[in-house]
Amino acid sequence: MKLRVSAVQYHLHTINSFEEFEAQVTHYVKTAAEFNTDFILFPEFITTQLLSISDKGQGQPIQNLPNYTESYYRLFSSLAMEHGVHIIGGTHVIRKEERLYNVAHLFSPDGQIGEQAKLHLTPTEVSEWGISPGESLRIFETPKGKIALLTCYDIEFPEVVRMVRGMGADVIFSPSCTDDRHGFNRVRYTSHARTIENQVYVVTTGTVGSLPTVDFMRGNFGQAAVITPNDVPFPQDGILVKGEINNDMVISADLDLSLLHEVREHGSVTTWRDRRFDLYPDLGTMTVETSMTKEMILQKTNS
Repeated sequence: MKLRVSAVQYHLHTINSFEEFEAQVTHYVKTAAEFNTDFILFPEFITTQLLSISDKGQGQPIQNLPNYTESYYRLFSSLAMEHGVHIIGGTHVIRKEERLYNVAHLFSPDGQIGEQAKLHLTPTEVSEWGISPGESLRIFETPKGKIALLTCYDIEFPEVVRMVRGMGADVIFSPSCTDDRHGFNRVRYTSHARTIENQVYVVTTGTVGSLPTVDFMRGNFGQAAVITPNDVPFPQDGILVKGEINNDMVISADLDLSLLHEVREHGSVTTWRDRRFDLYPDLGTMTVETSMTKEMILQKTNS
C-alpha cells in the first residue's frame, strides 16, 4: 500500500475576515491537490489566526475561537469533498460542556469528521488558556490504512504512541505549534524516536509567521517533515522530505507501508518485535476498534 502525504507550513499573519482565512486555506489545499496527494496536514492552532480579526486593533481572547467552529467545519469539509482528499485541519479549539479542548480534526472525502483531542497539555494551554486535556485515544480507518492524530506535545510521550501502534496505526500525523527552536527540536527529536521505537511514519508540521495581536502566538518556529524509521529501505537520517525552516510552503512525499512491514520482520533492528514484556507492560496490546476511554486505559495499565 502506498499513499501520498502533504504538509503545510502555514503562515500566520493578521487578517480582517473569515473570508481571508478561507482563501489562504483553500490556496494550500489546491496546491497540495495539484500533486494528487491523499492526505493534507495543517499545523496545530491555525485557527488562532481568526483571533486577529478585530476592528479595535487588538486580538480576541482564546475563548472566542469556538464561535468559528461551524465555519471551520464547513470550510474543511467542503474542501475535502471537492478535492477527494483527507485533510487533517490542524487543530481548532472547541467547547464541550463549558470546557475548551484543543482538537485535531480529520475531514474525509465522504463528509465525515473525526476528532482527536490533545491528551497532554503544555503549561500555557492550561494556565493561560484554560484548555482541558482529552480523555480518549483513537485511530482512524481510511482507504489508505490506519492512522493516528497526536498533536505536538503528545508525540513527546512514548506510551501513547506505543498504544496507537498496537491499535494498528502505521502513520502518525502530528500537527504542531512551537514558538522557538527549543520547542521545535523537542517535537522533532521525539518524532524521530517514535519512528524508531515503533517502526512507523510520522508526518509533522508547524506554524510560521506571527500574530502580533494574539497572546502567545507572536512567535512561531516551524518546519514540516516526513520522518521514517532509520533502516536500510529509508533515508539514512530518517527524513524522507522536509521544508525550509519558517518558510510559507507545502511539502509532499510518498509513503510505502510495505516497507514498514518489511523492517518489522527483517530489518537491521526489529524494535517492535523485540520488546521485553517480561520486564515492562505491553502497551501495544491495548487494541480496540476505534477508541479507548481514559478509564479503560488506566484499568488495563494497572492490571
